[in-house]
Amino acid sequence: MFNETVVDLSRLQFAVTALYHFLFVPLTLGLSVLLAVMETVYVVTGREVYKRITKFWMHLFMINFALGVATGLTMELQFGMNWSYYSSFVGDTFGALLAVEGLMAFFMEATFVGLMVLGWDRLSKGKHLVITYLVALASNFSALWILVANSFMQNPVGAELNPITMRMELASFQTLFFNPDAQAKFVHTVLAGYVTAAVFVCGISAFYMLRRRHMEVAQRSFRIAALFGVLGTAGVITLGDALGFIGGHAQPSKLAAMEALWEPEEAPMPFNVIAFPSQEQERNLFELQVPDVLSILVTHSLDGTVPSIAEVQEEAKGRIRNGIPAVMALERLGQDRDDAEALAIFEAHKDDVGFGFLVQRYAPDGDLTQITEADVELAAKDTIPEVWVIFWAFRIMVGLGLLMLGYFVVGIMLTLTNKVQHQRWFLHASVWMIPVPFLACEMGWIVAEMGRQPWTVFEILPTWLSVSTHSVTYMVVSLTGFVLLYTVFAIVEMYLMVRSVKKGPEEPNERELQQRGLQPQLSTD
Repeated sequence: MFNETVVDLSRLQFAVTALYHFLFVPLTLGLSVLLAVMETVYVVTGREVYKRITKFWMHLFMINFALGVATGLTMELQFGMNWSYYSSFVGDTFGALLAVEGLMAFFMEATFVGLMVLGWDRLSKGKHLVITYLVALASNFSALWILVANSFMQNPVGAELNPITMRMELASFQTLFFNPDAQAKFVHTVLAGYVTAAVFVCGISAFYMLRRRHMEVAQRSFRIAALFGVLGTAGVITLGDALGFIGGHAQPSKLAAMEALWEPEEAPMPFNVIAFPSQEQERNLFELQVPDVLSILVTHSLDGTVPSIAEVQEEAKGRIRNGIPAVMALERLGQDRDDAEALAIFEAHKDDVGFGFLVQRYAPDGDLTQITEADVELAAKDTIPEVWVIFWAFRIMVGLGLLMLGYFVVGIMLTLTNKVQHQRWFLHASVWMIPVPFLACEMGWIVAEMGRQPWTVFEILPTWLSVSTHSVTYMVVSLTGFVLLYTVFAIVEMYLMVRSVKKGPEEPNERELQQRGLQPQLSTD
């Protein structure tokens, strides 16, 4: 039986664990590539300082990597624990992608990480560099398969619902893999990871420069990261535009919520810079607009329009009415799989079967024959996510992205002119910038996942139908347990990171001092 509290607690638990896990993912993606870049400089130049730089950031990478693996495993457990019907429904499709991710990326990544960390004195420079590149490649491969799976939830292509087994069965792996949402999201997410790592390295390097410690490592690390970051930020903004363009066509309800667009507007449409949306009143209590900009941003033209919330809801009503016969046909097929008439009805209405599931939550005892127009109205309103959350999360993400672009532009000008170590205001700002990309990534996740509601598989499987049949007590206890566990993880992470940063990179060896034209001091003891 449907229990709204259990659904809300299941969503909250997954959100808590996913948001925490996603703190580690971008840094792992970006820092793995930055390590490869730094080590390449070491191999090409032969200068020992770049080996010290690489080994220092590699140590911080390993701390982040270990915590990321630990938090990722608990996330996957929840599919079977709290989302059992969802797991059964999409297992044939979603499971294949997770299996490929595990076999091709996770084991590959774990294997080469060990060789990377322990192989400095056992492998030649060239071989160790290849291993470092393989770690970066494996990290990004891991993200690729996860994002393909996530994009299936956002834009379910490449699979079809079998009315007999009640499963989404894989129809075309090629279509699934080359889902336009997946390709744009992968590049956007990976580039966001590069930006995160760049800000992280710049911030810690600035910390050392403020204290006049490890100056050579800090200045060189800052320069590499700043160049890396400005390219990544420009890419994030560009691919974010492409992702919005693709997502706007695939998920008009999310786009309407992102723009707090309640009623139809004529082209060219204004852009809401600031708005205070009211879901109850279905309007903005306050809005500050820029004329014509929305049409340009979303449709890349002055005559393009974006569907409003009112239009999305009106379309949903028709799809709900059309989806009810499909669900009723599925119930008949569940009793008699040879019912040819029921199969024919399902085939005629299957494109809207998800909307039939959506309204079923309002049916007394699940009996769709008792659905009223008022129930259809309620289900249509459900198709719109929480507008104020999506609206502001999107703007925070974009605003922070533009802030980071400006930061890196200034950083590059200062580091290329060898002035960055003297600009204490900028160094202080760099330290305070460290949390910014993490917050931007979290906001992006909220837009993507909360914007998909009320669906776990967009317009096919509603969230209310996806959860396991747990008690409220069970959900409260498990949620509390996860919060406590992740709090411990957070404390461990911060302790290890702070301790490593305070310790700093290793001191230069005799060979490096000779390269710099210095002689090591001899002890007089």
